[in-house]
Amino acid sequence: MGKYLRQRILQIVPVLILITFIVFFLVYMAGDPVSLMLPEDATPEDIENLREALKLNEPVPVQFGYFLLNLVQGDFGQSFRYAQPALPIVMERLPATLILALTSMVVAVLIAIPAGIISAVKRNTFLDMFVTGFSILGKAMPNFWLGIMLMLVFGVMLQVLPVSGNETWRHLVLPSITLGTAVSAEMTRLIRSSMLEILQQDYIRTAKSKGVQPFTLIMKHGFKNSLVPVITILFLQISTLVSGALVTEVVFSYPGLGQLLVQAVNGRDMAIVQAAVFVVAIMVIFLNLIADILYRIFDPRIKYN
Repeated sequence: MGKYLRQRILQIVPVLILITFIVFFLVYMAGDPVSLMLPEDATPEDIENLREALKLNEPVPVQFGYFLLNLVQGDFGQSFRYAQPALPIVMERLPATLILALTSMVVAVLIAIPAGIISAVKRNTFLDMFVTGFSILGKAMPNFWLGIMLMLVFGVMLQVLPVSGNETWRHLVLPSITLGTAVSAEMTRLIRSSMLEILQQDYIRTAKSKGVQPFTLIMKHGFKNSLVPVITILFLQISTLVSGALVTEVVFSYPGLGQLLVQAVNGRDMAIVQAAVFVVAIMVIFLNLIADILYRIFDPRIKYN
């Protein structure tokens, strides 16, 4: 286990280098940022001085070298919109997005686990068809459409929940349901299929013949042993929620990383774009590493060579 973890941590280094390479060239191909950073009445001399200060007159490999050097120091450049370093701005918005992602995952788990178990236990019944239909519908609904419908019903018609901001826990309810619904649909189908496979195993039939209580049989012997694929989708969906929350944050005017990234792309504030993409990429990498560790905890049969 320790050797495997050391190998995985060493593998993170080339992955991060590849990510920085992709981020740099995506931003490089987006165009010259100098025209956006200076006013319209800027003189050619002002433009040339700024290009020189930003090292934009250097060859591309040299620019990439400067980018890596600054990256090691945590410097992604200055945001021309906020006139501040980009990374602190991203880190300031990150907690709001993490809170939204975690609450959305709680919503998804509270829906998916009981729905998936019931669907598997009541296979080919009305309940199974209802849950399956719900999961298909939840997966098919676009986030922005569901968010708008929730705003219309609970914010405008019933006026019981706020539709923008993040001042209190009530501001998290509608965005969390919007994000959590699609994730719960995916998890429900996975839990159902995993539980169906486990319930066909010989040790389940043996435990049933020995008179094990149905709840114990399902939860302790069935659901516990079906957790490995569930953990996989759970951690992959957490990273998806963090990176995919931008649409929901824009719909609900939620001041998180997603809304910041959309504004930065629209305004071509490339320092913010670079910092945000890099932070999200690091989070995805380490979430996958945590998932690998949890595999071994929940299923000791898994061996790492």
